Amino acid sequence: MEVSKLTTKIDKSGYLNLNIPTQLPAGDVNIVVVLNPVSSKGKQQASYDFYDLVGRLTWLGDAVAMQRTLRDQW
Repeated sequence: MEVSKLTTKIDKSGYLNLNIPTQLPAGDVNIVVVLNPVSSKGKQQASYDFYDLVGRLTWLGDAVAMQRTLRDQW
């Protein structure tokens, strides 16, 4: 089994032509093709930075005991 990754072009008529040399002997093979469009914009912009919304909860008590109490209410 061989795994190959390459970037190629689809022509204007929508055809994808592949010519891939292999080290495999002549015979039948199974082929799996995954088409993943390449963005022409280059790198995608980073998603929003939520760092300014991050906080820390100060808990004054036994968190496990409170969790058990809440669970017992179900």
